[in-house]
Amino acid sequence: MFWENLKKQQQKYEALLARKNEKAAFYNGVIDRYRDPVLTRDHIPLFWKYDMNEATNPYFMERLGVNAVFNCGAIKLNGKYCLMARVEGNDRKSFFAVAESDNGIDGFKFRDYPVLLPDTSPLETNVYDMRLTRHEDGFIYGVFCSECADEQNSGMSFASTAQCGLVRTKDLVHFERLPDIKTNSPQQRNVVLHPEFINGKYAFYTRPQDGFIDAGSGGGICLGLCDDIEHPFVDKEIVLSRRRYHTIAESKNGAGAVPIKTEKGWLHIAHGVRENAAGLRYVLYVFVTDLNDPFKVIAEPSGYFMAPLGAERVGDVSNVLFTNGAIADDNGTVFIYYASSDTRIHVATSTVDKLLDYAFNTPSDPLRSHDCVVQRTELIRKNLEYLKQCNGK
Repeated sequence: MFWENLKKQQQKYEALLARKNEKAAFYNGVIDRYRDPVLTRDHIPLFWKYDMNEATNPYFMERLGVNAVFNCGAIKLNGKYCLMARVEGNDRKSFFAVAESDNGIDGFKFRDYPVLLPDTSPLETNVYDMRLTRHEDGFIYGVFCSECADEQNSGMSFASTAQCGLVRTKDLVHFERLPDIKTNSPQQRNVVLHPEFINGKYAFYTRPQDGFIDAGSGGGICLGLCDDIEHPFVDKEIVLSRRRYHTIAESKNGAGAVPIKTEKGWLHIAHGVRENAAGLRYVLYVFVTDLNDPFKVIAEPSGYFMAPLGAERVGDVSNVLFTNGAIADDNGTVFIYYASSDTRIHVATSTVDKLLDYAFNTPSDPLRSHDCVVQRTELIRKNLEYLKQCNGK
């Protein structure tokens, strides 16, 4: 029974890794979606989950199961597309693991071992959602959420605090743990390190929040400067992308992937959250900041850039799209790695040119229903006039 079950699972695993990923039928002219997720819990190596010894596991049972693989940082290293995935065990604890692919679309395979971060914070219970920044100082930095129990509300089993852990590496193998990033906010999540110095200082995109879930008085995605990366403190956080009433980012928003440097500005792919009768809905949106003044937003197209579709809407936390990783190739292709419903990781592809066209030529949100109809009516009028002219030729 042991060897029969082992062989059957090995065949399924090998077939999954060998499966080619095809473009889906979805079309909007901006991105290409793909038929299959690039990483799921089924991509986890069997020897991470099963005791492979027949004597101690005669029925070939899972001993340490995996619930989900999602929310990955992304970077290209040594010619490989590398995803720093969040892996959540059946015990609810998350950890990081690197999966690599030759083409960024399929064939992702986990390294033999997950990432074991230096254990410098004894109160830290959970870690997740790492962003990977290749900084001009020569290091690759990982910024992630470091979660622990809220000591001030120790009688409440669900009370948590979120702060920002920080590591650096040059190979995604050996990690140096730096002190957690400090700000004036009681809680921080979705922090991203800018890839270049600003005014000679390190710069972090932050999302101040009053509580573990609720942004509270936090105004949106901020940018702040830091003098010393080895003792990281961001004193002043300036809001870049605001939360707004009755928009896709009404409840909260947060930085997503590390911004991409383009000739027209820094391209940001962020997430916005609104509350509805079914809970919280997470979508992705785009904005651009000035190359010479990253504190200045110069393009912010209306509405969402990507939202969960079809099977993406179903999972552990339904109706959610989230990204914390994108890779821009030298040829202009952009790979956007996004998780759906806290369960699996997908890829969408575009180009820098397409994303800039989308960002600068998509109208901004007028913020009122009446004005939105006026905006759409003007588009319809122009199109009908143009089509009439074309038909007359």
